[in-house]
Amino acid sequence: MGKNIVIVGTLDTKGEEHLFLKQRIEERGFQTTVVDTGIMDPPRFPPDISREEVCRAGGWERSDLIKKQDKNLAVETMAAGAAEVARRLHAAGRVDGIISLGGGQGTYIGTSAMKGLPYGVPKVMVSTVASGDMTRYVGITDITMIHSIIDILGLNAFSRRLFAQAADAVCAMAKATQPPKENEKPLVGITMFGITTPCILKIKQWMTERSPHFDLVAFHARGVGGKTMEELIRQGVIQAVLDISTTELIDELVGGIRTAGPRRLEAAAEMGIPQIICPGAIDSVNFGPPETVPAKFAGRNFFAHSPVTTLMRSSVVENEKLGEWIAEKLNRAKGKTTVMVPTEGFSVIDKEGEPFFDPEADAAFLRGLRRKIDPRIKVVEFKGHITDDSFAEAVWKEFDQIMDY
Repeated sequence: MGKNIVIVGTLDTKGEEHLFLKQRIEERGFQTTVVDTGIMDPPRFPPDISREEVCRAGGWERSDLIKKQDKNLAVETMAAGAAEVARRLHAAGRVDGIISLGGGQGTYIGTSAMKGLPYGVPKVMVSTVASGDMTRYVGITDITMIHSIIDILGLNAFSRRLFAQAADAVCAMAKATQPPKENEKPLVGITMFGITTPCILKIKQWMTERSPHFDLVAFHARGVGGKTMEELIRQGVIQAVLDISTTELIDELVGGIRTAGPRRLEAAAEMGIPQIICPGAIDSVNFGPPETVPAKFAGRNFFAHSPVTTLMRSSVVENEKLGEWIAEKLNRAKGKTTVMVPTEGFSVIDKEGEPFFDPEADAAFLRGLRRKIDPRIKVVEFKGHITDDSFAEAVWKEFDQIMDY
């Protein structure tokens, strides 16, 4: 069998457009499986998986759902059903790519189907709402969003070109050759943030020179990055972690905007993979422009990282609580775990002469950590700054020791 592209769409309101996708994809030599997520009017062409089947997978019979006359319930049901259908198709080996097009509701249903599929499965969404905040639609998945520019209403010279490009894109992505499994190196996740980047670059240099049998995968610790790393760990994609930038945790604790949620720093512990933890950038709580900082923080120490990013220095009390919280998370670790604390500062702006230099607040983190940490968890107090070459070297040496070659 050839490669198969799944097409998800409301075939009552967007039937003509999804039929164009189907024909274009099949012209490229691919098979297609069309999933109808419409509710009311008949589909414009016969799907491979009916709306009744999708609706049932979402927990309702279509006739009962129609009687409810609840539009939101209908959308949620078809979104859940499409996601379940996509998972079943993938389990059966019938998803080499997935594509959809739509407005707000169609985008919600289409991306819901896509979000249940593993990383690496090509996912293309043509959407009228792609110029706005895509957090709700994309989440932490690798969905490619294409802004339609125009509304999706039939075929014309503009839309034909757009839909053809989208169809060709998912086909090209599905055709992309994967490297042989035997040539793949184990992946090591590493977290980085703007104000910890010098450390990460030095660790990368050490890893490249001394541990070439591993590949580093960097995650930007701004909320979605941490969530993505945690998910990839749970999927078994990441084999070890250098969690150098744990700044998302101070945001979760204090109320910053770059939180990765309360479960950050738990996946590696649960999966039992080796991990090295560092309090990188926990000196900084993240907010948007100055006018967006909550009034309750008036009088705190702030630093304008950029016109749209305001950092607030974490306090003694906050850091001590964070140390305790991190210890409680790491105490559940099933694998080798080391916490490395550079005692002279946690970021480029937390050092002598810089705006966030506060030895007392940094010491509070270590105090809280020591108070709660299980004795079996190794804690290294490194006399130096996080940006020191010697700290990067120490991280690599510790990594070399805890890894089983």
